[in-house]
Amino acid sequence: MAGRKLALKAIDWVAFGEIIPQNQKAIVNALKSWNETLTSRLATLPEKPPAIDWAYYKANVAKVSLIDDFGNKFNVLKVPVPEDKYSALVDAEEKEDVKSCAEFLSLSKTRIEQYEKELEKMRNIIPFDQMTIEDLNEVFPETKLDMKKYPYWFHKPIENL
Repeated sequence: MAGRKLALKAIDWVAFGEIIPQNQKAIVNALKSWNETLTSRLATLPEKPPAIDWAYYKANVAKVSLIDDFGNKFNVLKVPVPEDKYSALVDAEEKEDVKSCAEFLSLSKTRIEQYEKELEKMRNIIPFDQMTIEDLNEVFPETKLDMKKYPYWFHKPIENL
């Protein structure tokens, strides 16, 4: 029964194949074939296991009391299906990841717009060999000399400043 629940969760191999690096394709193909092998084995299993023929064992085993004891213990035995503790945590983490990815995507789009503006600015500037110092300072303000930050010039003596 638990195996049937697991079989319901299918993997989107096309989407998975698009996000993995090229050098890991062989590993993913091995994983996919192993998954298909296990899925096919699970599909061949019956919904309920076959019943044990206790009469056959009573007829062929010398100590019938052992078979009765095993039969009683087997019928009393109940294997609990483990409870699913982690699906809710995984779903919550997935929602958080989707939210952080959406935030990253919006920030990336604003950065792309900013970079496109800078690229358009770079495409429209005067060629460097035709630029004057004033043109350079206008296009790249960080190249303008700051007299307050650097008051001393190497080409003039300090007394003449």
